[in-house]
Amino acid sequence: MANKTGFHHTRRALLGAGGALFLSAVLRPAGAAGRTSGNGKMKIGVIGSGHIGSTVGRLWVMNGHPVFFSSRHPETLKELVEGLGPLAQAGTVEQAIAFGDAILEAVPYGALPQIGKDFGKALTGKVVLDAANAVPARDGAIADEVERDGIGITSQKYLPGARVVRAFNTLSYTILAAEANRPPPRLAVPIAGDDPEAVQVAAGLVRDAGFDPVVVGKLADARRFQRGQPGYGLRLSAAEFKQKLSLTP
Repeated sequence: MANKTGFHHTRRALLGAGGALFLSAVLRPAGAAGRTSGNGKMKIGVIGSGHIGSTVGRLWVMNGHPVFFSSRHPETLKELVEGLGPLAQAGTVEQAIAFGDAILEAVPYGALPQIGKDFGKALTGKVVLDAANAVPARDGAIADEVERDGIGITSQKYLPGARVVRAFNTLSYTILAAEANRPPPRLAVPIAGDDPEAVQVAAGLVRDAGFDPVVVGKLADARRFQRGQPGYGLRLSAAEFKQKLSLTP
């Protein structure tokens, strides 16, 4: 979990920004992506509330989104949610999926097949922001599959009914905590997905976390910013990121 100093800095920056642009126009269509809580903010479930899950979820709470954090041991999340106030809850993965109209998935990548097996039906139709990275030493054979097929294609394979968008996988939680909602130009967060509406929803949630989304392309294009590739680990503005990857300005 990010240090308290970083989060205090982030809280001040977010509160001083006067709120962030949300997807009111995008969210008008009916369906899973169109439901919001009573204050117009989207309900978000977090699967895996470690460094990335807790950091990004905390940024969303600060922006006014109701967030349900989950882990295999939800009792360990008590301090996190108590510090965030009434918009934050914690419980099981099943509860987080039921709660969220959008889901942030930030588990070790080797756990993804089991997530799909256990919760694939519940995730059907949900916008899932996939932040997991495949690390060979930790995740085993699935890392070879990612290297061969690309991480976006692999994630969709194991979450076949979900509307997967790759996001929040390229930077450490300490950078995300320290630089969220910084003065323009804001830090770029690359995203990629096959479902246009899901990509727009993800882009709005990236903005609400305090960053500028850069749409790299389809899920097949998520390979360009997976671990070890040219778009990974870049601490750049959106314009700089697009130039680095030769994307359309």
